[in-house]
Amino acid sequence: MITPKQIEEARIYTQMGMTDDEFARVKKILNRLPNYTELGLFSVMWSEHCSYKTSKPILRKFPTKGPQVLQGPGEGAGVVDIGDGLAAVFKLESHNYPSAVVPFDGAATGVGGIVRDVFSMGARPIATLNSLRFGELDDPHTQYLLTECVAGLANYGNGMQIPTAAGEIQFDSCYATNPLVNAMCVGIISHDGIKKGVATGEGNAVLYAGAATGLDGVHGATYSSATLSEDEEPDRPTVPAGDPIFQKRLMEACLEVMDHPALVGIQDMGAAGLISSSSEMASKGGMGIELDLDKVPQRVENMTPYEMMLSESQERMLLVIKQGEEQEIIDVFAKHDVNAVIIGKVTSDRQVRLYHKGEVCADVPADALAKEAPEYNRPSREAAYYQQLKSKDATITQIADYNQTLLDLLATPTIASKHWVYNQFDRNLNTIIPPGSDSGIVRVPGTRKALAMTVDCNSRYVYLDPYIGGKIAVAEAARNIVASGAVPLAITDNLNFGSPENPEIFWQLEQAADGISEACLAFDTPVIGGNVSLYNERGESAIYPTPTIGMVGLIDDLSNITTQEFKNPGDAIYLLGTTRHEFGGSELQKMLNSGKIFGAPPSIDLNEEKRMHDILLTAISKGIVNSAHDVSEGGIAVCIAECLQEENMGATIEIPSSDPIAFLFAESQSRYVISCTPENAPALEKLTGAKLLGYTTSDDCFKAGDKINIPVSQMKAVWRGALEECLTLEA
Repeated sequence: MITPKQIEEARIYTQMGMTDDEFARVKKILNRLPNYTELGLFSVMWSEHCSYKTSKPILRKFPTKGPQVLQGPGEGAGVVDIGDGLAAVFKLESHNYPSAVVPFDGAATGVGGIVRDVFSMGARPIATLNSLRFGELDDPHTQYLLTECVAGLANYGNGMQIPTAAGEIQFDSCYATNPLVNAMCVGIISHDGIKKGVATGEGNAVLYAGAATGLDGVHGATYSSATLSEDEEPDRPTVPAGDPIFQKRLMEACLEVMDHPALVGIQDMGAAGLISSSSEMASKGGMGIELDLDKVPQRVENMTPYEMMLSESQERMLLVIKQGEEQEIIDVFAKHDVNAVIIGKVTSDRQVRLYHKGEVCADVPADALAKEAPEYNRPSREAAYYQQLKSKDATITQIADYNQTLLDLLATPTIASKHWVYNQFDRNLNTIIPPGSDSGIVRVPGTRKALAMTVDCNSRYVYLDPYIGGKIAVAEAARNIVASGAVPLAITDNLNFGSPENPEIFWQLEQAADGISEACLAFDTPVIGGNVSLYNERGESAIYPTPTIGMVGLIDDLSNITTQEFKNPGDAIYLLGTTRHEFGGSELQKMLNSGKIFGAPPSIDLNEEKRMHDILLTAISKGIVNSAHDVSEGGIAVCIAECLQEENMGATIEIPSSDPIAFLFAESQSRYVISCTPENAPALEKLTGAKLLGYTTSDDCFKAGDKINIPVSQMKAVWRGALEECLTLEA
C-alpha cells in the first residue's frame, strides 16, 4: 500500500498526469495529503478530458442560448424545441485515442457512449452519425484503421437497431498516427420528459444499473489528455469493449424507468466511470454521495477502490431513486434482464465518501472534483507557418486535361463515394434520406416532421486560417441542412486539436472558436453541447485543427424534403452564389501538389451566406426546386457529377471563357447547384437571382463548354469504385 507521504515524496501524482501545482491544490482542498484512491479521483476528474481545464475559457465564447434551446451545455446532451411539445436531443463526442489503439472497440464504444448520453436525457435515439479522419489510404495501417473503425461503428449501431443517417470522412497524412473518430447521436423527447444527471434528496438511494465493472479503461480519460512520444505505444487494456445487444436492453429499461415518479436523476458512466457520474450528480444537486464499493458489481476479483471508481467499463448507468421505492425500479431493470443494485445514498454534506470493506477509503468534496479543477489561460502565439503559407500564391493557371482532372478528383478518397462505408450501416422505416446526400433525414416518428442532420469540417481550411476555417465549418454544415429543405436549429461541436500547451496550437483553438462563434450568431444556431479532444499528436506531428460541427435542422413537412440528385431530363440547372479563383486548401491543390496545401482558404461573408440560406429555403418552400446540392470539395464540376450519380441522365452546361479552372474546380463558399422544371425557371430566377448553367439531358454524358465531355457511366464507375480500389477490396 502506497502511503500519502510516499505519493508526495516520489511525486507519484505526475504519473497520473498531475502537476506539482495541482497536487498542492489538492492538499489545500483536503487540508491534508490525499491517499492513493483520492489522488486517482482528482487526477482523472481534473484531466483535460473531464474538466476542460484548458478549453473552458475558449468554450465560454460560444453562444449557447436561443428561444429554441431547452437544454444547453452541461448535461448529457443538448435539447432544442421542434414544436408540438417535442424536442430534438443531440450531442457529438470523440473516441480518438481508443480508436487509434484498438480501432474496432474504440469506435464501437464511441457509439455506445454517445447513445447513452442521449437516452440518459430521457430521449429515444433515432439516428447516429460519424465524422472520421484517417491518413492517406496508400498506407496499409490506415486501411486497417478505416476498416476496423467502420466495422466497430456498424456493429454497435446495428446491434442497438439505431440507423446511421449521415457521416463524413477526410483523408490527410497528418491523421496517420492520430485518427479521429467523432460519433454523434440524435434522439426525440417530449418537453416534459427531459431528465437530468442530478442527485438530490438526503437519504435517496444511489442505484447502479448495467454491466459489471472490470479493469478495462482505468485512467482512460487521463490517457486521452496526454501527448504520446513518437515511438510510445499505449497500454492496450485501457480500451474497453462494448456489447450493443446488452446496451439495447439497458436503454429500453432506462427509457421505461424515465416515466417512473421515483426517478430523481440519471447519468451514464462514461469517461472516468463511476467517479465522474457520482461526483457530477452530487455537485449539480448541491449534495453529497456515499458509496459502498463492496456492493459494486465486479467481474474481476479483489478490485481496489481506485480501480472500481476509475474503470470505464461500458453499458453502465447511475441513478438516484426516491428512498423506499428502490425495488420497483430494480424490478423494471430485471424485466429487461439487466442487473441493478443499490450501492449508496445521497447525503447533505456535499462530500463524495467511499467505503470499502467497512472503512472509509476516500472522503473528498464533490464540488472539488466536478467544478473546481484549475483553469489555465494558456499562452497563445500565431503559428509560424500561418503567414508563410498565406503568402504563397494558390492560383492555378493551367490544366492539361480537364476530363482527366475531373476523373482524378472523383477518385480521391475524400471525394469518392463512401457507399462501401455506409452500406454497412442499418436503416429503418423512419430513415427517409440515408447517408450519401447533403444531410441524412429521419422522420420524427408519428408526425409529418423530419430532422435533417450532418457533420462537417474541412480541416485543411482550418489549418490555413483557423478563424476563417471555423466559420466555414459551421457554414458548410448549415448549407447541407438548408440544401435538404431544413431550417438549421443548433450545433454540437467536437474540437479536435493538438497539444494546447503549444502556444501555436492554442492559437489555432482560439481562432477557430472565434470563427465558430461568429457563424453561430449569424445563422441563429447556438452551441448546445459538445466535446473537446486535445493532445491529438504523436511526437512533433499534430493533426490539422479539426473543429467538427454536428448540426440538426427541422423540416416542418415531409413535402419540403430536397435531395441532391437531378430528377428529370430537360430540367434547368442553376448556380446560386458567386465563384472566385480560390484554391487554398482545395482538393485540386492537394492533388496537383503531391498532398501539399498553401495559400489562403476560400473567403466567406457570413451575411451573404445567411442570405443564400434564406433564398434557397424560400424557393424550396414554394415547391419550385427539384434538387439542391451545396458546392464544396472539388467545386462545381464535382458537384454536378455527384448530382448525376443516381439517375440515368446527363447534363450540359456553359462555362465562362475568362477563368474556366476556377469556374469548374474552385471551392468558393455560399454556393449551391439547384435544378427546376423549365416551367418553374422564371419564378426561380426572379426569386433567387441564380445564374442559368444549362440543362439535364437524356444522354449518358456530362458536357461543360469545350472543356469537359465525359460519359456519366465512366464518372460513376470511377466515383463509386475508388474507395474499394484503394482498400484492395472487390468493388
